[in-house]
Amino acid sequence: MRLGRRAFLGGMAAGTLALPAWAGPRDEILFKPDRELMVPVEGGSVYVRVNGNLKGPRPPLIYAHGGPGGDHSGLLPLTALASERAVILWDQLDSGRSDAPLDPKNWRVERFVDEIDRIRDALGIARWHVGGGSWGGTLAIEYGARRRPGTASLIVQSPLVSTRSWIADADLLRSRMPAEARATLEKCDTAAPPPAQACEAATWDFYRRHVIRSQRADGIAAYRARAPRDAGDTLYQRMWGKAEFVSTGTLRNYDGEPLLAKLDGPRTLFVCGEYDEARPETVAKFAARVPGATFREVMGSAHSILSDRPEAYLALLRAWMARHDAA
Repeated sequence: MRLGRRAFLGGMAAGTLALPAWAGPRDEILFKPDRELMVPVEGGSVYVRVNGNLKGPRPPLIYAHGGPGGDHSGLLPLTALASERAVILWDQLDSGRSDAPLDPKNWRVERFVDEIDRIRDALGIARWHVGGGSWGGTLAIEYGARRRPGTASLIVQSPLVSTRSWIADADLLRSRMPAEARATLEKCDTAAPPPAQACEAATWDFYRRHVIRSQRADGIAAYRARAPRDAGDTLYQRMWGKAEFVSTGTLRNYDGEPLLAKLDGPRTLFVCGEYDEARPETVAKFAARVPGATFREVMGSAHSILSDRPEAYLALLRAWMARHDAA
């Protein structure tokens, strides 16, 4: 079987893939939550963790993980912000520590977006910053388009805005790969693919270039391994597919581009990495379609910005949220 991006990140987190360690300093990650709870949502209950004071002077930050079928472990560097404002992370239904009914009727974008409001209700939050990365960026855009009162700002990192634009970027980046890897990748989704090992090696070469370029912080792999259940691989394949270049799941025709016109531009930040599979040129064009929105590129990073350049991203978020804390 051809391994997808989620399997690659899981292998990397487990220390089975050779990636360089990032040499810069890292803010302290808080592995232990100050509060954790299961929040009822349509289809089951989702795991939520909080670090910091929800009643503090600055609005909290909630941040959606990628996938579909990822979990919050890769977002743990955000907990370094908890001395300044509360940080809320959660695992979406069928992912991580959350319930896993694996019922196809739950695999609707709007149902995943509804989880955000259910968490807000459970925690009694009046005002907060809402963010997400990759598939989580999709949820952030969908949530922002609803124009919920009390949304201090929107942070859209490396988003899937539409399936057609995502695959177009993947195809372009694949065309720039070394000739042997490119030729292998082009054959992997045909009726007569190369051996699975060759497809896996070429796919992982792509991921090392455009998904994550450095090891995650110490302790994240062990934290992730403590999840009592994880149906995320199934969810990823059912909603997206086997790999980046072809979508065969429920998201194969997804188009969130019309939502861009509904966002509150002056309070919307688009971000991606220099080597991101959500290409800077593409994300910048999406940002330009939102009047007043801000676009920033994190140099030296691929898709997993909180692994590749955590300090740069945290500094960007600190400055952005401070500008928009006031009502």
